[in-house]
Amino acid sequence: MQEGNSGQSSPAKPEERPPLSKKSKTTSSNSDDSQTPHFPGPLFRRLSPTPSTTSSTVSFTDTTTSATTSSSASNSDAFSFNFSDRDYVFPSNLGGYSTRRNVSVKSSSSSSFSKSQQQPPQLSARSASMPSSFGGGGLTSPPNKSKLRADKDLKALSFQSSLGLVSAPPVASVSSHRDAVIQKSSSLKNSWKVYLLKFFCFTSATYAVFLRNEVSRLEEEYTNLQMFCSNKYPGHRKHMEVSDLENGSSFLSLGNSDPRAIALYTVIVTLITPFVLYEYLDYLPRIRSLSKWTKDCKEEVPLKKRIAYMVDVCFSVYPYAKLLALLIATLFLIGFGGLALYAVSDSSFTEALWLSWTFVADSGNHADRVGTGSRIVSVSISAGGMLIFAMMLGLVSDAISEKVDSLRKGKSEVIESNHILILGWSDKLGSLLKQLAIANKSIGGGVIVVLAERDKEEMEMDIAKLEFDLMGTSIICRSGSPLILADLKKVSVSKARAIIVLASDENADQSDARALRVVLSLTGVKEGLRGHVVVEMSDLDNEPLVKLVGGELIETVVAHDVIGRLMIQCALQPGLAQIWEDILGFENAEFYIKRWPELDGCCYEDVMISFPDAIPCGVKVHADGGKIKINPDDRYVLREGDEILVIAEDDDTYAPGPIPQIRRGVSPRMTNPPKFPEKILFCGWRRDIDDMIMVLEALLSQGSELWMFNEVPEKDREKKLTEGGLDISGLVNLKLVHREGNAVIRRHLENLPLETFDSILILADESLEDSIVHSDSRSLATLLLIRDIQSKRLPNKDNKSSSPLSHSGFSQSLWIREMQQASNKSIIISEILDSRTRNLVSVTRISDYVLSNELVSMALAMVAEDKQINRVLEELFAEEGNEMCIKPAEFYLYDQEELCFYEIMIRGRQRQEIIIGYRLATEEQAVINPANKSTPCKWSIDDVFVVISKGG
Repeated sequence: MQEGNSGQSSPAKPEERPPLSKKSKTTSSNSDDSQTPHFPGPLFRRLSPTPSTTSSTVSFTDTTTSATTSSSASNSDAFSFNFSDRDYVFPSNLGGYSTRRNVSVKSSSSSSFSKSQQQPPQLSARSASMPSSFGGGGLTSPPNKSKLRADKDLKALSFQSSLGLVSAPPVASVSSHRDAVIQKSSSLKNSWKVYLLKFFCFTSATYAVFLRNEVSRLEEEYTNLQMFCSNKYPGHRKHMEVSDLENGSSFLSLGNSDPRAIALYTVIVTLITPFVLYEYLDYLPRIRSLSKWTKDCKEEVPLKKRIAYMVDVCFSVYPYAKLLALLIATLFLIGFGGLALYAVSDSSFTEALWLSWTFVADSGNHADRVGTGSRIVSVSISAGGMLIFAMMLGLVSDAISEKVDSLRKGKSEVIESNHILILGWSDKLGSLLKQLAIANKSIGGGVIVVLAERDKEEMEMDIAKLEFDLMGTSIICRSGSPLILADLKKVSVSKARAIIVLASDENADQSDARALRVVLSLTGVKEGLRGHVVVEMSDLDNEPLVKLVGGELIETVVAHDVIGRLMIQCALQPGLAQIWEDILGFENAEFYIKRWPELDGCCYEDVMISFPDAIPCGVKVHADGGKIKINPDDRYVLREGDEILVIAEDDDTYAPGPIPQIRRGVSPRMTNPPKFPEKILFCGWRRDIDDMIMVLEALLSQGSELWMFNEVPEKDREKKLTEGGLDISGLVNLKLVHREGNAVIRRHLENLPLETFDSILILADESLEDSIVHSDSRSLATLLLIRDIQSKRLPNKDNKSSSPLSHSGFSQSLWIREMQQASNKSIIISEILDSRTRNLVSVTRISDYVLSNELVSMALAMVAEDKQINRVLEELFAEEGNEMCIKPAEFYLYDQEELCFYEIMIRGRQRQEIIIGYRLATEEQAVINPANKSTPCKWSIDDVFVVISKGG
């Protein structure tokens, strides 16, 4: 049988065809043989392709169920079973081998029938019973409503066919029916747009016909009138014909080329064209093929979106695009409005254009129009004109608002020169502005520009809250970043005479890192810098790096170091802080350096008494590269180019005068008293506490003790001090005593012998340096607790014998009075950062002095006015060299001796000291650079003098 089959198929047919299956000899009444392929037995079998990993094996079972089940199964097989050109039926004795799978070719057709043909026919019984949305072994997108409705109709039809009511339709007809339903449902979405467009076109055409009829009627009336006039007045016939030719008012028939009809049709077509293009723009193949994005992009973008994107980009990139578009819209409205008026009225074209302009400019000019067409056109033009003027007002309003907003936010450029520029914002700004305003008072005021990363209105409001007299100085605020060159140029950085870089409110390392970046930005200004740069640093270790980057233009003021050194000097010499406040601030006397050629050749001893309104303190030696020598030798002779350092009220309030005749008296031969060991307490931990210990080591005598009370563990303190550069084993004069505790807890403070300390320094703790309010609150609480504990430990006799100090209204309070009496036993120096808290503590007189950031602001202002003063301050703050101190009057005079201030200055020169002021025993305020230096007066042995002397 195998031979017979092969012999019949090979020679007769050149191409391979699948053999036909035999019909079954036994039929079942419950099956449909016309549609369901049947394999009669083991002779023939259909071999399925090798199943993939995601498909199931095809199995065939006999249908032996009920009639309904058999019909349903046969219908399902009819739809799913299909022979391809390579799916053969072979005899079963040839063995099983797989057939080749058809190559699936992707088709562009979207019909459901094509998709169903591309699906593999070998489906398992389980997948055939699953919904169509889960076909193909994976999930598909959920069908839309139209598809669901088509599937529902198809299922109903299949159910009727299974019941024998109707015959099952072929696959192609069912798929076509489904496609028709889907296309019909999708076309309904855009049907309203098409209906609207058709309605608009029909209305426009109807109106055009109506206008044409009106023109014909008027033409007939005009002809009749012309014939009547020609018959009654024959002499005027020729004149009327000439007038008609000149005015162009003759109406032609519909078949002739009437210019008004052409104008009307042009307007109608022009109005309809944009709607048609907008509706069918994406369906124009030529426009899509000409687009360059179609060739470049894999995903084709609709042309509407491209045009909208191009318009958006044009309006965003070109600032005048909106005005240009508005101008084009105005010209379009005037032109086509005039054309429409020309078509529906008897006016000439130029007259129609003028009327169109009047309707656009004034919407009320169309009230006198006659005729339906003329009125409709005039109303349309007036409405368009109102819209255009509304858009114009919106653009003008936006432009004005944008300009005002730019001015309000501080984005405009500053056109100034020889001004002071402040970069950054901090709590020191108020004191700094006050000092700079006082410094500019002598020149009638100046200009100060502030550039910070804050809103301009906020900065101006904060400055207004300071409530101090600017004395003619103008303060200009701008919002921007000092790290951006464009913002620096906006504030005329290259024309400023001084630039101050303030430290930020961050921690020390971050603040100094930001200051370094600002200095790098300043060095990158192409125009160069006219003035010098004063940089406020937070850590002394970061100062060399900033100077390395900035070069000679950079002057640094280390705020933490200045406060620390001042605290130590004030603790060792009570009252010295008030002297420094008078000298650093511009309200009283301050340092000035100026050259006086008339003093060339004079010795320094004569220069000392040559200024009646100033006190010379040193010389800037020109021959030594401009080095400033404070307290030089009396025999030093001034040379050409030398400048004199003085303490004066202002730079224009002093000048050299004739040398007065001074009587040289005999001064007491008093030597400096020996130094005694002192006991000092540090409450808190500062970042530069190692530098403060080194200064104390240089100033104190041997046997002194330094108690350190803070929350840092004792085992970590030595490590931090060593990392800061302190050699603990090398301390000779100072002994460190460590105590661990919280300075705001009373029981911790009571464990300390607070009544035995000579000086107590309350430091702003390092852990709270980022928050000024918290740091000041902690310092204030520690101060009150220490004074209260000291007052409780005082002997009763001291409480009774001590006279209460009267100050303001606080002397009536018992606890304040006890704390004031306790202040006589030990000196407490508090570090308060906020000036408002400083004023509160100073009024209560429970602390000898309060140091705050106001002193740092004074130093910054002084260095900004003259960068040479920074060398003077560095030497006076250092632990070696000249220093400012307070000496008793017994060093220079006898009790009740009558002397002028010049004579006391001469006696001070015998001790190599420069006397710059005094404080009487009956006064609380010191006097620096006194007036009337040649007037004698009596002095008490309890008076003290402020001097500059060489440290010993």
